[in-house]
Amino acid sequence: MKCDIKKSKIHGQISCPSNKSYTHRAIFLAALSDGKSIVKNILRSNDTEATISACRSFGVEVHEEDDIITIKNTIGSTVSGSMINAENSGTTIRIAIAIAALSGGNTMLTGDDSLRKRPMRPILSSLETLGITTESDDGTPPITIKGKIKGVEVNIQGDISSQFISALLIIAPRLENGLTVNIQGELVSKPYIELTIAIMNEFGVKVNCEIPYKKYVIAHQIYKPTTCTIPSDFSNLALLLAANVLLGDGVSFDISLGDMPQGDEAIIDILEDMGVSVTLNGDKITTKSPKLLNGGRFDLSDTPDLLPALAILVLKSSNPIEIFNVKHARYKETDRIAVICRELEKIGIDVKENDDGMVLTPTENLNPAELNAENDHRLFMAFSIIGMYIGDCSVTDPDSVKVSYPDFITDMKNSGGKIIPV
Repeated sequence: MKCDIKKSKIHGQISCPSNKSYTHRAIFLAALSDGKSIVKNILRSNDTEATISACRSFGVEVHEEDDIITIKNTIGSTVSGSMINAENSGTTIRIAIAIAALSGGNTMLTGDDSLRKRPMRPILSSLETLGITTESDDGTPPITIKGKIKGVEVNIQGDISSQFISALLIIAPRLENGLTVNIQGELVSKPYIELTIAIMNEFGVKVNCEIPYKKYVIAHQIYKPTTCTIPSDFSNLALLLAANVLLGDGVSFDISLGDMPQGDEAIIDILEDMGVSVTLNGDKITTKSPKLLNGGRFDLSDTPDLLPALAILVLKSSNPIEIFNVKHARYKETDRIAVICRELEKIGIDVKENDDGMVLTPTENLNPAELNAENDHRLFMAFSIIGMYIGDCSVTDPDSVKVSYPDFITDMKNSGGKIIPV
C-alpha cells in the first residue's frame, strides 16, 4: 500500500500525540508496582498496545478506558511459560526481556519481521553474567529467557541503544539485593536514561547515580502505586514542527508539557539555530520561518529520533545540513541513515552518507519521486512531508504510522494536507 501526495499548505490546529517512551515505561512500572496504579493520557498505538499485551502475558490485570489504563495487581515473582509478542516495538521487547529475568520461569519473546532483525545481544550478554540462560538467533528474536537473576552487579554495552540500560534500571528495585549497573563504552541517547529515572521516581523509586551515564546503584525498593499523566511526545512534535516550517507555518500545536524531561525538546534549539522563531504560549506552540533556513552542523548522539525531521529541513535550507554522531540510528526499525540518504537522492538532494550520519546539500531543482519508507513510521511521516512540499510524490507503507502516531494522516488531511491512500 502507498499514498499519493500532492503539494500542500497546512493550517489550523493539531493536538500533539502523547509520549510513546513514557507510555511504555509507565505501563511496565504500574505492572511492577504493589497495588493499583492509573496511567492517564497514554499514547494509543501498535507499540504501546504491545506493551499492554506483554503485561497481560505476565499475568497482570489491565483495565482500559479510552486513554486511561488501570493496573490492579503486580507481576509475580514467578512468570513461567509466558509468550510475549512485541510486534514492532523495540522498547517493549527489551524491557520485557529484563522483566522475564525476574522470574525463575521460561519466557519466549518475539516480534514481527523488522523486530526480529534488531540487536538484543547487549542485554542478553549482561543477563547471562547474572545467571540467566538465554537462547536466540544470534542475538536477535525470537529469544528465550530461563532462570532467575542471582548477581548484584552487571556491565552493559551502551553504544547501540540506551533501552538496554533502561531495562536493567527498571528491574533493579525488584531484586532482593538491588543492582549496580556499569555502562561500558560511550552511551548513546543519554536523555532516555534521564526519562527512565524520572518515571521511576514518579513510582517512588530512587536511583543513585554514582557516575553520570557510567554507574548507577539501585537498592531493593518497592514500586509504589501511583497515578501519573503522560506528556506530549517531542519526537512526533519534531516532525509536526518540520512540516509547519516547510508547509507555511499555518498550524498551531496543542501540547501537554508536564514536568518530566524529554531529550527531543532539542528540536526547539535546532529550529532556532536554523532561523525559525518558535513560540510557546501556554499549551500552544507555533513557528515563524524565514524564506530559507540557515543549515548547520548538528550532533544527534543524544536525540537519534530527530534525524528524519532534521534531514528533511534541507528542502528549505540555504546551506548544507551536516548530521553526525548518530550511528545508532542504523539500528532502528530500518537503517535510517542509509534509507534517508537513498530517498533524498531521489528528489535531487546532494547526499554524502557517512558512517555516523550524513551531509545534505540543498538544491533548487527538486524532483517528485516514489519514496520507500520501508515500513518505518518516522520515515513515512518525514517522506509524506517531503511529498506535500514538492508535490506529485508517492510514499509506501502508510500503515506504519500505527506504531507511534495513528492519526498522522487524518491530522494532516484535516489541516489541508493532500495525502491520498491508494
